[in-house]
Amino acid sequence: MEATVENEQNSQQSIILPMVLAGSMFFILGCITWLNGAITPFLQQMLELSPLQASFIISSFYIAVTIAGIPSAMLIKKVGYKNGMAIGCAIMASSALLYIPAAKLQMIEIFLFAQLLIGVGQTVLQTAVNPYVVKMGSEKSAAVRVCIMGLLNKFAGVVVPIVFAMVTVAAVAGEGEVLSQTQKDVMANSLVAPYIAIAGLIFAFAAFAKFSSLPDLVFEDENPNAKGEVREALSHPHLVLGVIGIALYVAVEVIAADTIGSYALAIGVADYSMMTSYTMACMLVGYAIGIALIPKYMSQQNALVMSGIAGLITVAAVVFGSNESTTISNILLVPFGGPELPDPLVCIALLGFANAMVWPAIWPLALSGLGRLTGTASGLLIMGIAGGALGPLLIGLGNVAGLGAQGAYALMVPSYLFIIFYAVKGHKMRSWK
Repeated sequence: MEATVENEQNSQQSIILPMVLAGSMFFILGCITWLNGAITPFLQQMLELSPLQASFIISSFYIAVTIAGIPSAMLIKKVGYKNGMAIGCAIMASSALLYIPAAKLQMIEIFLFAQLLIGVGQTVLQTAVNPYVVKMGSEKSAAVRVCIMGLLNKFAGVVVPIVFAMVTVAAVAGEGEVLSQTQKDVMANSLVAPYIAIAGLIFAFAAFAKFSSLPDLVFEDENPNAKGEVREALSHPHLVLGVIGIALYVAVEVIAADTIGSYALAIGVADYSMMTSYTMACMLVGYAIGIALIPKYMSQQNALVMSGIAGLITVAAVVFGSNESTTISNILLVPFGGPELPDPLVCIALLGFANAMVWPAIWPLALSGLGRLTGTASGLLIMGIAGGALGPLLIGLGNVAGLGAQGAYALMVPSYLFIIFYAVKGHKMRSWK
């Protein structure tokens, strides 16, 4: 069975039009996903949360994938990929409105519930849009198409934290100081208008996905036995290892993007809500290089190996760097009008560059040769996003266990080692024997 686009033509336009639809969905995913890096330290300060408690804000978003992964794949099979995108957007938009009573009541429980529901929506959307991108053209160039989608996703990640910092009110307290209730109320009220705007934007994208005339992705001869398909899909080692690889990758990606603000808050950097933008900017550079080099000058496998090695080197720089030194920012940021930041903080952002090519390389390698199992396999890969729930918790637990806010980043090392293994051997395995 081969995945095809309805009324597919062998013209460039037959790929460009679906790319427009997919690109808009990846932009929305970026807006919601990378807002976590800005909202987490904001809520940590407003609600006076410990670093471990703050990690639950991110984890609740990603743990939704475990709940919704396989049901999302079954839903997409029934309603189609375009309708799946529309449903995912509608769930996300509705969930965004829950942040308003959460802010008014200043209750972490409502924030966590809203995070969980919005995570369910992004899982449905991810399950629909990723295979749509992978299968709309040649498998060899799939990583490039995913890179293009990643550029839009990460561009949203650059813009959203900056906009969030501009439209919300952060009340930074000095060492040992506690915010007054008035300061907390001002912070909470500043969340209302942004989340109304977010909900309206996503509802508009849901309508675009539902009513546009762009082609849908269909699979012929679908197997109605979903449980049987899951068992069959799990018999392919390169897919199972790919799911593990996605889980570990998302864990380190979320650590780099969503804990950098909390680390900045811990070391007294005032503009903590904007720090995720630096990580996303580094990822944008990585994606741009990937588009230029793959597959003409570099294979997807080699890109994955280099990403793992770059990750190990950068983690070492984070853990052993000095917060008193600003050498790296003086080279990379200050000459261009950027701020002077501690070296470990800049290195956390540079992890975005190391991580950039992992997702677009693993997806086509894990789906290679699966044919009619592609839809179910995509649902399993999406479940790997639950690894994002593990990353912040590891950093929080490492901090509590005595490694400290800086030393806890050493817990990222096993993830990068597995990514290298998958690139060298794991993706080639077609049998467990």
